[in-house]
Amino acid sequence: MKKIIQLFNSNKSLKNLVVYGVGQAFNLITPLLVIPYIVAICGEEGYGKISVGMALSFFLIVFIDYGSDIVGVKEVAVYREDRDKLEQIFVTTYSAKMVLLLAVVFAASMVFYFVPYFSNEKTLFFLSLPILLGQLINPTWFLQGVENFKWITILNVISKVIYVVGIYVLIKHDSDYVYNNLVWGIGMIVAHGIAFGYLLHTYSFSFKTVNREAVFALIRGNFSMFSSQIFVSLQMYAPVVLISFFGNNTMAGQFKIVDQVIVIFKTYILLFFNYAYPRVCYLLEKSVNEGLRFWKTYNGANAIFILVSMGGIFIFSDAIVSYFNPKEIATISALLRIAVLIPILQSIGIPLKQLVIGFNKQKEYVRLTMVTTVVSLVMIVIATPLFKIEGVIFTLIFTELLIIALFFNTIKNNLFPRSS
Repeated sequence: MKKIIQLFNSNKSLKNLVVYGVGQAFNLITPLLVIPYIVAICGEEGYGKISVGMALSFFLIVFIDYGSDIVGVKEVAVYREDRDKLEQIFVTTYSAKMVLLLAVVFAASMVFYFVPYFSNEKTLFFLSLPILLGQLINPTWFLQGVENFKWITILNVISKVIYVVGIYVLIKHDSDYVYNNLVWGIGMIVAHGIAFGYLLHTYSFSFKTVNREAVFALIRGNFSMFSSQIFVSLQMYAPVVLISFFGNNTMAGQFKIVDQVIVIFKTYILLFFNYAYPRVCYLLEKSVNEGLRFWKTYNGANAIFILVSMGGIFIFSDAIVSYFNPKEIATISALLRIAVLIPILQSIGIPLKQLVIGFNKQKEYVRLTMVTTVVSLVMIVIATPLFKIEGVIFTLIFTELLIIALFFNTIKNNLFPRSS
């Protein structure tokens, strides 16, 4: 036991991974604690409406982040030992986020009022806007760059505890589905506000140093990465909205139950990306061989874990679906068995994305992301009326295969320089 403790304390990467993993466990477990309750109270239709509102909010988050979750993390990782440079990155990024938040809230409000599809549920959509405020003050991108995973864990735990408690307090009737996203936003605001204050105190950053020209230069400079993230976000969140629009909210709820099982592992893969990404960038700058060794070790172990997990979900799909209290257990279970291919493919595609960006191939990344997203959305629009949810899932599988092929082709010469 002493040797294990000594290894844990002496190995910074292992310690960060364990601490980060504890925090992310709350992200993965939280939906399992609340979704059966929500479906039991609000039904599959109500859960479908919640999912559409949440998907729209998460899509709008891309406009608030504006590439800081990629570019900002990399800049902080590279300049982590330069306090003045960190202050410039911090205050400039947050000032840009504020400008973008005001623009997004105004535009979203107009849509919620005047577009019939959204105005029919405008209470739900307006109560989802606090999620955007929570994302404005979210300092996770900075914490990732300096590899302060302890505070990432703290804010995850706080926000998810607030959400779970709020759901059981506020949702008592089927019409209370409108409060779900509000509670999520409140949890984000409280947790991220605490972490934001911690960073200001620790680093003594001051917004008096903000430069207006630097803010608009950041907005111009990050536009290409922001554009690519729009397409990534569309890939993730558009399916449930399109199913609701071309089908109905009950179909959206059924798809979301399948997606909620899968998204646990999709989220895990993305969070693993966030954990390893700054270290990959840092090591690639020092030594390509060292960076690739780290990349292969962590992502290889991750892929094995995902493969084993998906095998378990395939075997026990009926019992897993039953846990969520839906009416159509057999139908949703069959869909889940097909969907297990998505995380397996993402455990390959997302690590390749790390290298595409780590090797400074941002232009190629943006172009490929746009192409795959357009292909995916067009196929979903065509497949939903004809093949229902099955068509959407097969489209998502095809998209992941396309991403793997295109990303690998982009960085194969960096992976195998002697064979080029």
